[in-house]
Amino acid sequence: MDLTGPVVGVLLAGGRSSRMGGGDKCLRPLGGEPILTRIIDRLGPQVSEIVLNANGDASRFAAFGLPAVEDSIAGFNGPLAGVLAGIEWVTANRPRTDYVVTVATDTPFFPTDLVQRFLAEANDAFKFLVAQSAEGTHPVVGLWPVKLAAELKASLERGDRKVTSWVRDHGAVDVFFPPVDVGGTQVDPFFNINKPEDLAAAEALIGLDAP
Repeated sequence: MDLTGPVVGVLLAGGRSSRMGGGDKCLRPLGGEPILTRIIDRLGPQVSEIVLNANGDASRFAAFGLPAVEDSIAGFNGPLAGVLAGIEWVTANRPRTDYVVTVATDTPFFPTDLVQRFLAEANDAFKFLVAQSAEGTHPVVGLWPVKLAAELKASLERGDRKVTSWVRDHGAVDVFFPPVDVGGTQVDPFFNINKPEDLAAAEALIGLDAP
């Protein structure tokens, strides 16, 4: 399969952030700017464009200049619903795009060659790929064939919400990513900010990375 065509990035920000006390954790500051700004700056050079999956009033993200799409399956059904929303936007607006790359908006240190590595693994065959590191598999970071949309929607309508089980059941292949260097510290590339102490740890790493 020719994978030289555009790949659209889908940022997953549709969760409730309950472990951070609610609100949009991607809008919390990290190193003097929103976490989301760091995510966009990191992914932007790797994809043709970026779509943001977020529920509720989209105006709170207007300053970022991205198309914002809500889950099409109501009820906060987790990251699978966000992936589907992104794929549906791509199908409607970019019909020549065969793949999307998904990234969680709480992973500020993901690899700058994420998409390149995925595409290198996906050449010459239909592939559904997800990221893996020394800490395990990260199923919300992946290269998703757009043609999975119908199966994904059917699963969500049946009540299937477990992203790890879903990607395994549908033949996802792990792609290993080594640690990344942040301020001289080796960090899991998919370090995610779930709780206030995670944000504090990321802030410390950003401080180490400052000139």
